[in-house]
Amino acid sequence: MRVLGIDPGLGTTGDGVVELAGSAPRLQEAGTVRTRARDPLPQRLKSLYAGICEVIRDCQPDLVALEDLYTEYRFPRTALLMAHARGTICLAAAHLEVPVVSYTPGEVKNAVVGSGRASKLQVQGTVQRIFGLPAPPEPNDVADALALALTGCYRGGNPLVVGER
Repeated sequence: MRVLGIDPGLGTTGDGVVELAGSAPRLQEAGTVRTRARDPLPQRLKSLYAGICEVIRDCQPDLVALEDLYTEYRFPRTALLMAHARGTICLAAAHLEVPVVSYTPGEVKNAVVGSGRASKLQVQGTVQRIFGLPAPPEPNDVADALALALTGCYRGGNPLVVGER
């Protein structure tokens, strides 16, 4: 199973491809899709869409594991911008006929670290150890995307499918 994990963001979207061969996950690719902050929202979404389509075409995943939408009441604008990014990613995956599953941050932390309350540093360190990397993946968006891909591999693509809640 090949899973593309995506940590959505309007400015920087992390992506990471993990392939599960037997019981050992293997890192295939990791990177970011970036948009320019000075561009209007429609242009940024178009750039994100094109970048994600390129990643999907290049890596041919069986599944996209996407971070679920969350918000803190103090930052509703951030949640709205993230929702735009998630919608764009879901559209790209749907156009390329790749199923999308959604995980909350707590589900990812629990699957990768063993605790739903793990810190970002713990997630980065665990991802580093699993793949034998010389340093934690950077930026954080990439580490989060790889953690999402690992969660998709570990769960066998049987979580919540986007839109089922």
